[in-house]
Amino acid sequence: MARELSPKDIAVLKKVAPECAGLECAGSKAPYKSILPPLSNHYAKSEEDFRNRISALDDEDLDYLLSLIRTGEESLGCVPPHYMTLFLELINERVGKESAEEIMAIYMKLKDCEPVKVTKLF
Repeated sequence: MARELSPKDIAVLKKVAPECAGLECAGSKAPYKSILPPLSNHYAKSEEDFRNRISALDDEDLDYLLSLIRTGEESLGCVPPHYMTLFLELINERVGKESAEEIMAIYMKLKDCEPVKVTKLF
Protein backbone atom coordinates (compact mmCIF):
# COMPACT_ATOMS: atom_id res chain seq x y z
CA MET A 1 0.00 0.00 0.00
CA ALA A 2 1.58 3.29 -1.11
CA ARG A 3 1.80 5.96 1.54
CA GLU A 4 3.49 9.21 2.33
CA LEU A 5 6.19 8.88 4.96
CA SER A 6 5.19 10.33 8.32
CA PRO A 7 7.62 12.23 10.55
CA LYS A 8 8.01 9.00 12.60
CA ASP A 9 8.79 7.03 9.40
CA ILE A 10 11.40 9.59 8.41
CA ALA A 11 12.98 9.45 11.88
CA VAL A 12 13.23 5.64 11.68
CA LEU A 13 14.66 5.81 8.14
CA LYS A 14 17.24 8.39 9.24
CA LYS A 15 18.17 6.20 12.22
CA VAL A 16 19.07 3.29 9.94
CA ALA A 17 20.33 5.46 7.07
CA PRO A 18 21.66 8.69 8.56
CA GLU A 19 23.21 9.62 5.22
CA CYS A 20 19.74 9.78 3.66
CA ALA A 21 19.57 13.37 2.44
CA GLY A 22 16.47 13.22 0.27
CA LEU A 23 13.34 11.14 0.43
CA GLU A 24 13.21 9.95 -3.16
CA CYS A 25 14.64 7.07 -5.13
CA ALA A 26 17.73 8.18 -7.05
CA GLY A 27 16.79 6.00 -10.03
CA SER A 28 13.06 6.59 -10.45
CA LYS A 29 12.86 9.96 -8.67
CA ALA A 30 9.72 8.63 -6.96
CA PRO A 31 9.29 9.51 -3.29
CA TYR A 32 10.03 6.79 -0.78
CA LYS A 33 6.84 5.10 0.41
CA SER A 34 8.48 2.68 2.87
CA ILE A 35 11.55 2.29 5.06
CA LEU A 36 13.05 -1.15 4.39
CA PRO A 37 13.14 -1.05 0.55
CA PRO A 38 15.26 2.12 0.34
CA LEU A 39 17.45 0.89 3.19
CA SER A 40 18.13 -2.43 1.49
CA ASN A 41 18.36 -1.14 -2.08
CA HIS A 42 20.02 2.27 -1.72
CA TYR A 43 21.91 2.56 1.56
CA ALA A 44 23.08 -0.83 2.83
CA LYS A 45 26.41 -1.68 1.23
CA SER A 46 26.47 -5.34 2.26
CA GLU A 47 24.66 -7.90 4.36
CA GLU A 48 26.82 -7.01 7.36
CA ASP A 49 26.05 -3.31 6.85
CA PHE A 50 22.32 -4.04 6.60
CA ARG A 51 22.45 -6.16 9.77
CA ASN A 52 24.28 -3.39 11.65
CA ARG A 53 21.77 -0.80 10.46
CA ILE A 54 18.64 -2.74 11.45
CA SER A 55 20.26 -3.69 14.76
CA ALA A 56 20.32 0.04 15.56
CA LEU A 57 16.52 0.02 15.82
CA ASP A 58 15.37 0.17 19.42
CA ASP A 59 12.44 -1.97 20.56
CA GLU A 60 9.93 0.84 20.02
CA ASP A 61 11.11 1.45 16.44
CA LEU A 62 11.12 -2.26 15.66
CA ASP A 63 7.61 -2.68 17.05
CA TYR A 64 6.48 0.34 15.01
CA LEU A 65 7.98 -1.11 11.83
CA LEU A 66 6.37 -4.50 12.49
CA SER A 67 2.99 -2.84 13.01
CA LEU A 68 3.36 -1.09 9.63
CA ILE A 69 4.20 -4.41 7.98
CA ARG A 70 1.19 -6.10 9.57
CA THR A 71 -1.19 -3.39 8.31
CA GLY A 72 0.34 -3.40 4.84
CA GLU A 73 1.63 0.15 5.13
CA GLU A 74 5.30 -0.94 4.97
CA SER A 75 6.10 -2.64 1.69
CA LEU A 76 8.47 -5.60 1.73
CA GLY A 77 8.12 -6.57 -1.93
CA CYS A 78 11.34 -4.92 -3.07
CA VAL A 79 13.48 -6.09 -0.15
CA PRO A 80 15.96 -8.65 -1.52
CA PRO A 81 15.62 -12.12 0.03
CA HIS A 82 19.12 -12.14 1.57
CA TYR A 83 18.33 -8.89 3.41
CA MET A 84 14.88 -10.11 4.39
CA THR A 85 16.48 -13.19 5.93
CA LEU A 86 18.61 -10.92 8.14
CA PHE A 87 15.56 -8.89 9.13
CA LEU A 88 13.66 -12.07 10.02
CA GLU A 89 16.60 -13.26 12.13
CA LEU A 90 16.54 -9.95 14.02
CA ILE A 91 12.80 -10.27 14.62
CA ASN A 92 13.26 -13.85 15.84
CA GLU A 93 16.02 -12.78 18.27
CA ARG A 94 14.36 -9.64 19.62
CA VAL A 95 10.61 -10.24 19.34
CA GLY A 96 10.22 -13.99 18.94
CA LYS A 97 9.69 -16.85 16.56
CA GLU A 98 5.95 -16.27 16.16
CA SER A 99 6.42 -12.70 14.96
CA ALA A 100 9.25 -13.69 12.63
CA GLU A 101 7.10 -16.42 11.09
CA GLU A 102 4.19 -14.00 10.72
CA ILE A 103 6.38 -11.45 8.90
CA MET A 104 7.90 -14.19 6.75
CA ALA A 105 4.40 -15.28 5.70
CA ILE A 106 3.54 -11.68 4.76
CA TYR A 107 6.77 -11.41 2.75
CA MET A 108 6.14 -14.68 0.95
CA LYS A 109 2.73 -13.47 -0.25
CA LEU A 110 4.12 -10.31 -1.86
CA LYS A 111 4.89 -10.06 -5.52
CA ASP A 112 5.53 -6.28 -5.82
CA CYS A 113 8.87 -6.57 -7.61
CA GLU A 114 9.53 -10.20 -8.41
CA PRO A 115 8.79 -13.62 -6.94
CA VAL A 116 11.00 -14.34 -3.97
CA LYS A 117 12.04 -17.41 -2.10
CA VAL A 118 12.95 -17.43 1.55
CA THR A 119 13.46 -20.75 3.22
CA LYS A 120 11.97 -21.47 6.59
CA LEU A 121 14.40 -20.10 9.12
CA PHE A 122 13.06 -21.33 12.41
